[in-house]
Amino acid sequence: MNTTFLFIGGPEIFVILLIVVMLFGADKLPEIARGLGKGMRQIKDATNDIKREINESAQKQGLDTNIIEDFNKEVNEVKDNIDDLTGPIKRNM
Repeated sequence: MNTTFLFIGGPEIFVILLIVVMLFGADKLPEIARGLGKGMRQIKDATNDIKREINESAQKQGLDTNIIEDFNKEVNEVKDNIDDLTGPIKRNM
C-alpha cells in the first residue's frame, strides 16, 4: 500500500520524525504534539465561526446559500445524461 500525504511517502515521514526526535528529544515530543493539536483546533474553530457568520449574514440579506448544492445537482444530472448517451458506445468498443 503506497500512501502519500502531501506528496511525502512513508520513508520521508520516518526521516522527518527521526530528525524531530534528535532535535527536541523524546521528552519534549508530547508537549510539541499537544501544542500543535491545540493550534489546529483553534484554527478549525475560527474557520467554522467565520463560515457560520458568513452564512448568517447571507441569510439575513436574503441571499441563496444553497448555490453549491444546486450546482452539484445540475452537474450530476449532466453526468447521468452523458452516461446514458455514451453507455451503448462504451459497451460496443
